[in-house]
Amino acid sequence: MNARVLDGEIITTRFEDTRAYRGVRTRRIFAFLLDYFFVALLTIPFAILVAILGLLTFGLGWALFSVLVPLVAILYIWNTLGSRDQATTGMKIMGIRLEKLDGSRIDGMTAVVHSVLFWAGNVILTPLVLLVTLFSDRKRTLHDLLLGTVVTRTDV
Repeated sequence: MNARVLDGEIITTRFEDTRAYRGVRTRRIFAFLLDYFFVALLTIPFAILVAILGLLTFGLGWALFSVLVPLVAILYIWNTLGSRDQATTGMKIMGIRLEKLDGSRIDGMTAVVHSVLFWAGNVILTPLVLLVTLFSDRKRTLHDLLLGTVVTRTDV
């Protein structure tokens, strides 16, 4: 057993270390804003391709504009949050990562479902759903609770 003692408490897993959750809520907010910026930047070259495709197909290709941003966002989430680092670019900059409570890795599908649940929760229940972080253990959001995940600091 790999146990450590912190302030008189025996810590057996990384998830029991309260330092792993200090400032996570604020870091998540800034990571979210950074990721929005990165998705917007990634959308530009795809928008140019869709515009050219629309010209070549006499306007039919322009229908792809309706799904362009969600598709770019899903690909971004799949390739970053579902990667070995288990963090989007914004999360890496802010020093946090998404982890499963059972210790297994986050795969691409779990990463996408995590993101879709976040947006569905905000659309259906309004952004007030994020108040769950004020009352839940480990500052977990509703979609974290549903998927058995937690966001922790990488520097602890």
